[in-house]
Amino acid sequence: MQELDARADQLRHQRATLPEINEIATLQGKRTDVENLARDARIVVDDLAVEQQKVDVDVEAVRARRTRDRDRMDQGLVSNPKDLERMQHELESLERRISSLEDDELDLMEKLEEAQAELTKLEAMVAEADEQIAALSATRDEKLAGLDEELARVSAERGPAVDGLPADLLALYDRLREQKGGVGAAELRARQCTGCRLSIDASELGRIRGLAEDEVVRCEECQRILVRTAESGL
Repeated sequence: MQELDARADQLRHQRATLPEINEIATLQGKRTDVENLARDARIVVDDLAVEQQKVDVDVEAVRARRTRDRDRMDQGLVSNPKDLERMQHELESLERRISSLEDDELDLMEKLEEAQAELTKLEAMVAEADEQIAALSATRDEKLAGLDEELARVSAERGPAVDGLPADLLALYDRLREQKGGVGAAELRARQCTGCRLSIDASELGRIRGLAEDEVVRCEECQRILVRTAESGL
């Protein structure tokens, strides 16, 4: 039973310390950081797109006004010299305004292109992290399934091993296992407790020698249950 319990503890430890678990946690942390950067980059892209759209609308509005004024002048609809002079000045002002807006438009286009490139890179990093996490998760789940299957087998084998044991003895064994790092019972071999590796003195050996075979014996030093065998040296 002791070997079965030790194997079960080993399997549980392996289950809790699978390297994939830490790798997934690390990747998820990095993914969260990159996703936050991508979220910020997406906001920048959206803001620049809105700003560019506004400039585009302004450019089209000023161009439309310039076209309308030119058409009026070309069609001779403005005959008053002062009105013609005023419109000419207005056209020059519109040209300057269009030039300024077009410069803003080009600047925004460049910024938007750079921001979109950054967003694309970050989104690719998130996608790559997702692929790695998915692959590691599949490996983790496969290993966990194998460990759980073996744990179930060990648990099934433990059942017959504890059948017939007194409930109080089994409770004591389980309590000692929890307190003593998974080892609740130790073999008494060559007059030494294999749990704490300390020798049993002669007087205690004499006492143990006189006990009935079914009486529970415990190590004076570590308090583990001592299992007597032909090699105990009694």
